[in-house]
Amino acid sequence: MDLVYLKKVLKIVSESDVSEFEICEGDTKIKIVKSNTSSINNQSNIISSITSAVPRVEVINDSKSEDKEEIFSYYEVISPIVGTFYTSPSPEADPYIKIGQKVSKGTVLCIVEAMKLMNEIESEVSGKIVKICIDNGQPVEYNQVLFLIELDK
Repeated sequence: MDLVYLKKVLKIVSESDVSEFEICEGDTKIKIVKSNTSSINNQSNIISSITSAVPRVEVINDSKSEDKEEIFSYYEVISPIVGTFYTSPSPEADPYIKIGQKVSKGTVLCIVEAMKLMNEIESEVSGKIVKICIDNGQPVEYNQVLFLIELDK
């Protein structure tokens, strides 16, 4: 990862209200966690201010991570379109799935409404739902992670 790029990201994070930020690029994952400190006022002071503005930066190289299987063993269900995320077919109906529920390939997981069209999102794998990443009724972006599924072994 380019150091100049990283410095720019650190500056943006330190001057914003964001308290936590992650970047993944290739086999490198960088997590920035910011404490309550004043923002950096002078760009030339960024290097000396990184410690106070961003107290914890974790760099994880996947190929060297001992917990690689645990961290990246989940299948990410991503949104194929921009729209609104719904967990059930109607407000009165039960949700399609819940955390901990087993699903198989073809199981309907949610609906993403786009331009008044209700698009059912189906599972492409078999496994157990471990996380629902979006709240009901919230907007989703193209390629945004909707669910994490622990794959059947």
